[in-house]
Amino acid sequence: MASFYTEQQSLDVKEGLERRVASGLFPTRPPYGYSNVRIDGRSIIELHPENAIKIRRIFELYGYHNHTLDMLVETLRNEGIEWLPSVPRFGRSKLYTILNDRSYIGDIKFRGQWYPGTHTPIIERRLWDRVQALLGHKVYKQHQMTYASDLIKCGHCGSPITGERKTKMTKSGEREYMYYRCTQYHKGDHPRIRLTEKELDAQMLEIFDSLRVEDDDFRDLIREELRQATNWDERSSATKAKQLQEELVQVRDQQNRLLNLRMLEEINSDTFASKSQELRDREDQLKLEIDVADRGRHEIIDIAVKAFELSQSLREKWLTADYSAKCRLLEIICLNWTLDDVSLVPTMRKPFDLLAKGLVSKNSRGNQTRLELFGAEFDEWPASIMLSMHDMT
Repeated sequence: MASFYTEQQSLDVKEGLERRVASGLFPTRPPYGYSNVRIDGRSIIELHPENAIKIRRIFELYGYHNHTLDMLVETLRNEGIEWLPSVPRFGRSKLYTILNDRSYIGDIKFRGQWYPGTHTPIIERRLWDRVQALLGHKVYKQHQMTYASDLIKCGHCGSPITGERKTKMTKSGEREYMYYRCTQYHKGDHPRIRLTEKELDAQMLEIFDSLRVEDDDFRDLIREELRQATNWDERSSATKAKQLQEELVQVRDQQNRLLNLRMLEEINSDTFASKSQELRDREDQLKLEIDVADRGRHEIIDIAVKAFELSQSLREKWLTADYSAKCRLLEIICLNWTLDDVSLVPTMRKPFDLLAKGLVSKNSRGNQTRLELFGAEFDEWPASIMLSMHDMT
């Protein structure tokens, strides 16, 4: 009899947890950043007034300010942001767990699967996606080395370029030098090439100078033409937005059919959770693409003007920038970099490639068309780059 009672109690607990998850509630205690409060006898999940702000700050630092996990630990300590009064320091592993927790975009975890929750998300989907894209590449990045890790690839073998600090004794005392080389530098017949940070900075400034239009009158003409561009083709954008909306409707129909199958118990809970997460991810992606497609002509032209103005002042900004600002500038200007022997070779982000190739020049034919193209390239820019552009100009 006692055994039956224990088994029944276990089943009741199991069913109770499943009902909570089906209702969009955490099966157990909510994660850091949320709090459990009781209102009229019901348990309600609310944002913790202090810890939710800490979570947002962690994601923003990692996603938009070029922080590694080690840098994140240090910055939080310097800003006086504590994990708990009894344990002030955010640990590296704890931060990694937080950055991987889908609870902060509105999901709940149950038996290894993620389900849609009813709690308020702390992090918007754009920032979440950006952090996930960065997580696999920045965990072990060396501390504040502008050209280190995945930023530059070796032209010989395709491996990342890494940085190393060397201390040398000079007449004036110890002096620290920063060298950059391929991570496969010591293997086989790999070229033994090392460049100092000063040498890479010099090449970077040459690249920036190549984007500059020296004629003041023509620079003013470009700005004015960009502002007055009136032949923006909105039809392709509208067509794309319509196609995305249609696909969004299809995804939502699939979500409804999936829910019906689960209610009829034609699929198990694990299959439902896995497919449901996939459809929700696709729904969020489509919403973001629709936002981009709907972006107004005037906003695009405004960003185009900002991009051009930034390209004309890169040398000055670089010489006065700190580590994080330099990383943001490189992200805005280029898609990737290759170290070919001793030469730094960029793949420029549109539309800066037009300036680098000299396509926007005083003697070019069809300047109007080229300028319109300069403004049109921003449809493909990620939201994080658009945000950085506003910050840098």
